[in-house]
Order: sequence, then structure tokens, then C-alpha cells
Amino acid sequence: MKQPTRFAVLSLLVLLAMIVSACAPAVMPAAQTAGSEAATEAPAEAAAPAEAAAGDVVEIEYWQYNFEARIKAMDQLIAMFEEQNPGIKVIHNSEVPYDNYRDKIAASVPAGVGPDVATLFYGWQPVWVSEGYIVPLPEDAFPPDMVKSEFSPMVQASFQDGKLYTLPTAVRTLALFYNKDLMTQAGLDPEKPPTTVAELEQQAVQCTKMDDQGNYEIMGFPVSMTGQAHHWFREVLLRQYGQQPYSDDYTQVLWNASQGGYDAWNQLLKFQTELKTGDATLFDGDPNFFLNGKACFHIDGSFRLGTIAANAPDLNFGVVEMPELNGVKSTFGSYWTHGITQKAAADSARMDAAVKFLQFITTPEAGALWVKETGELPAQLAAASDPELLADPKLGAFAAGLPYARSTFFVDESKDRQALIDAYDSVVLNGADPVGELDFAVQTVQEMLDEYWASQP
Repeated sequence: MKQPTRFAVLSLLVLLAMIVSACAPAVMPAAQTAGSEAATEAPAEAAAPAEAAAGDVVEIEYWQYNFEARIKAMDQLIAMFEEQNPGIKVIHNSEVPYDNYRDKIAASVPAGVGPDVATLFYGWQPVWVSEGYIVPLPEDAFPPDMVKSEFSPMVQASFQDGKLYTLPTAVRTLALFYNKDLMTQAGLDPEKPPTTVAELEQQAVQCTKMDDQGNYEIMGFPVSMTGQAHHWFREVLLRQYGQQPYSDDYTQVLWNASQGGYDAWNQLLKFQTELKTGDATLFDGDPNFFLNGKACFHIDGSFRLGTIAANAPDLNFGVVEMPELNGVKSTFGSYWTHGITQKAAADSARMDAAVKFLQFITTPEAGALWVKETGELPAQLAAASDPELLADPKLGAFAAGLPYARSTFFVDESKDRQALIDAYDSVVLNGADPVGELDFAVQTVQEMLDEYWASQP
């Protein structure tokens, strides 16, 4: 900790400390939550108040899950922030694997340890709010009118009950990736990738290559439900078949409310069950089938560009907007966002530092840096409208989708996703009835929505 430079100030502080220690009762150690790994492992001083005297350095923690491109981008932003704010030190914890991230948050934040500022998928926000992990952002620092006018419209999903709880650095949309070399090998023109779902069907079939035993050598288009295919169904295919996915107030699941809903579901299933253009489960994790040069086409978010640049720099690929169907353009928009935890809110010095840090990492300048490192799109309209970005041969397709991108309100994104994954797997692996499986997925998600809305005041 940096010490005051003046001897007189030091002497005064020592005298005050002697007076306070003589008068104050002994401090009892905070009780730890039983079974809480984070609470057990955290050093005692992690939960101590951070009230800072003049000249002290306030330490705050920022947490995100382990994702290389985002780690590199955030390290740069932290360095820039600390240079401008020498009284604040940001500890960057990015070692937590994605699969364990929410469990670590659940174990640490209620115990008063862990992050002061944490990243979260926007679809997790209702759960994080109801569990008390994050607090509303102060309106004087994050005016609602400013957010509405300066950030992408999809960021409105960060408001809950009229209060802003989180704010992102970047947003992303979906687009279609295509392997130019594999297209050429299949006799296709790599400068004419699919622009409609019908063209995607035809080109995916032409790209698919199997050996004599019926094993895939090249997949034309594997539908990855653990990746982005559930979003493709929910916010793209359903709308293209004329079926709104949810009621306007998000109280009703409408996936099966019309024949169009079932048609969209069958379109999703068709690639694997009828056209046999691929099986995403045959590779060790999405999206390795595309990064390894074994798939012609792949639906993914703009963030995947950073992964390709780091792990498959020689991949000869292009990106085009999501294929149209029935004359309808649609894409899914989403974002990872940042919230301030109850740990920071419990202490004024940490809260002030957390607010300053969140303001800094959500500026247009931060968004411009983020897009270069991760491939995600700036959340701030000023940065996202950069002509150079719109003209980029790869990012341009994602940016072009921003005006018509839709973000889904999730009570619990992981459970919503799992319902569709289970339904899809039951059909393609077990031969279950597609209609019955979609109906059951709707029932599962509807029960979740009913429970959530019944709990709201």
C-alpha cells in the first residue's frame, strides 16, 4: 500500500488509529458459508472493508471466464485505466473455466469475496439480480437516457424493472462462416457463398464428403446446438417462417403456436436428419469442426473471429450475413455485459472505484480496442458506425446485421438452451417424434417463465 509522503500526516493518522483502537470493540471474523470453496480459499483481508484514506490505493477485482481474446483485451484496458487512475488497482481474475464460472460467482459474492465487477452473459441477468449478486448501477454515473441514445438498442435488455443493472463493452450478431478452400474443392464458387437457406442446403450437400464406411471426411454444415444453432432456431428461423418466438411481454413461449413454428423446427432438423450434411457431436467441442478445416459452413458470432486469428490464422474463410428465408432477414444479437456486485456496493471506496472502472471499459474507445482484439462489435453506436468497420470484409457482415438483430429475454439462458438441445438430440439420436419433442421443450420453458413471473412483484 502506498504510504503518505508527509511525516505530519503520518503522525496524525497514527494518533487517530490509537484513539479508534482504544475505543472500538474487537472485530469478529466474518462467518463463511458452509461448503463455499471461494469463501474458504479467500485470504482474510479479501473481505475487509476498503475504506481508503487519502493517498491509499483501492484494490478491486474484475472477473471474467477464461477466453483468450477477451483476456488480452481486458489486460490492455486495465493497464490504461490504472495509468489514468493511480489510486485504483484492478486485479484481473480470468482463470475460471466457462463451465465453472457461475458456480464460482454463486460461492463467492454472497460470502462477500470475489469480484467487485464481473462479466456475465446478458441472459443470466435476471437470475443474478434475483440472487442478489449484482446491484443497480447508479443513475448519476450511468444515466438511462445516455444508455438509450448512445448504445446499441439490444442493450435495453440490461434494464430490469426500470433499473439498469449491467452495461457491455461490446455486442455481437450471428453470421455464416464459409471455408473458401473447401468450397473450391467441391466445385463451388467461393465468391458466391449462400445468401438464402435454400442455397445453404444445396451448397452444404455439395460440400459434404464421406468415406466408403459412411464416415464424414468433410461436413457441409453441421448444426451445433451447443453452439449457436438454438439461437438460429429461436430468433431467426421462427421469424422467417412467420412465427414470433415469444409474446411481446415474454410471458408466453410461442415456438409451437402455429404451423410455421413446426416448419422452422423441421428446417433446423433437416440438415442432419434428411440432408445429412454433418454431425457436430463428432468433434471435440464447438466450433473445432470449422477451425480444423473440416466443415464448409458454420454459424457463429463475431467473437469467433478472435479465436480464428489466434488458433487458426491460416484458415481461408469468409463471412456473409445470415441466409434469408421467405424474403426475411433476421439474426440474433447478444452480448456479454458487466455488473457491479454487492461486495463492491458494501463499501463506498470500492463502489466508487468499481463505478469509475465500469465507466472506463464501456467508452467508445474501449469498444474500438475490444473489436480489434476479439472481433466483437462495439456496444457504443459511435464506435460501431465507423465506416472502416462496416467495410471490413469479415466484420462488415456482422455489423450489417445490427439494424435487424433481435435479443431474447431469458429468465435462465442455460435452461432455455438445454430444453432445445434435449429436444434436438431426442429426434436425431433416438428417432423421437419432432412434434412431440418441440411441444415438450415449449412446456419446459413455459413452466420456467411462469415461475419467474409469479415471483415478480
